[in-house]
Amino acid sequence: MLKVLLVVAAIAVVVWVLVKLALRRLDGGSGGASPPRVVGPDDDPDFLRGLDRRRRDPEDD
Repeated sequence: MLKVLLVVAAIAVVVWVLVKLALRRLDGGSGGASPPRVVGPDDDPDFLRGLDRRRRDPEDD
């Protein structure tokens, strides 16, 4: 009976590993990494620099 239980456990582990690998491949292979951070315009140095220029020289728009 113990051998049957060990075989079932081994098969369950192999199936779990295969499912985990398949899901990782479908997910793009990120491996649990967070998605790339989106930088808003208030964090963009070029955007802020442009705002500063517009504030100093409003007639240049």
